[in-house]
Amino acid sequence: MAFSTAGTGPFRAEMNLTPMIDVLLVLIIIFMVAVSSVQKKSLATEIPQPTDKPGPQVRTIVIQVRAAGEQQLPTLKVNDEKVSWRDLQNRLFNIFKWRAERVAFIQGDDGVDYQYIADAISIARSSGVDRVGLLPRIAGSR
Repeated sequence: MAFSTAGTGPFRAEMNLTPMIDVLLVLIIIFMVAVSSVQKKSLATEIPQPTDKPGPQVRTIVIQVRAAGEQQLPTLKVNDEKVSWRDLQNRLFNIFKWRAERVAFIQGDDGVDYQYIADAISIARSSGVDRVGLLPRIAGSR
């Protein structure tokens, strides 16, 4: 900022920024200390631990559609329990009758025609299953 007066020569008034910067730095430090004292120091967390047993848990229902050979219906298993195609709907209905979580997974072999997978999904949905998920084939399983 510069200005001059008549007759006495140029008079220059300059703003000194040093005190203003000092005040701003002090305010920043005060706010940093205030914010750090207000924040919570930590949250109580629990890290999930890996399970020792591989595979689906007891609560998980997996319908396995396995290839039985050429010109034969695929075999069915519900959590490693053999079930026939005729009994699948009743078995699933009995499983999901009292469950609040109505989720089932279907796992099919590579050699199984997709029509049988679709039939298993349809039977599961008509048995009271709300959500059906598809699982990949486990390596080395037969």
